[in-house]
Amino acid sequence: MGDGDGSGKGRPATYADLEDVPPTKVGEIIEGELVVSPRPASRHTRAASRLGALLDGPFDRGREGPGGWLILDEPELRFAGSSDALVPDLAGWRRERMPRMPDTPVFSLAPDWVCEVLSPSTRRWDRGPKMRVYARAGVKWLWFIEPLEEGLEIHQLREGKWGLFSVHLGKGLVHAAPFDAVPLELDALWER
Repeated sequence: MGDGDGSGKGRPATYADLEDVPPTKVGEIIEGELVVSPRPASRHTRAASRLGALLDGPFDRGREGPGGWLILDEPELRFAGSSDALVPDLAGWRRERMPRMPDTPVFSLAPDWVCEVLSPSTRRWDRGPKMRVYARAGVKWLWFIEPLEEGLEIHQLREGKWGLFSVHLGKGLVHAAPFDAVPLELDALWER
């Protein structure tokens, strides 16, 4: 198995194919293709970890912020009526849609927000097929973080299509939808 080599037999990948992915890799099924990626590099992991920490208090736990969200690192998403199995870096559900976290290994309810931290090995999947799958599932907000270029790109789903909502680069405080109630310290994502 290599990066995006599919199931290798001319057939769509299945959930059983995911069981053969080594624990040192991340396996996903994206539009019928088995995609195996290396574990994220340190700057990728740092950006995702920092973002999760910054959003947890005010949005998940409601400390010094509005609350109302359930935010998870690397949840496995398998949407009803789809053979896809995606693992975003972060995902969030509004509590009115998911009041309690289900005790399941995968989530079938589409998140309201997804964040993908881009890397050379995942960029083409994140910006192409995964975007299409998220749109079909009805995810409302999609963030791309570029840790090497120090950028945050926000897309909003409107009438089934992604539209660029805003771009934030470098340092400073930003109001990043849908978490714009509390300013986000952008440069915290790039700290080493």
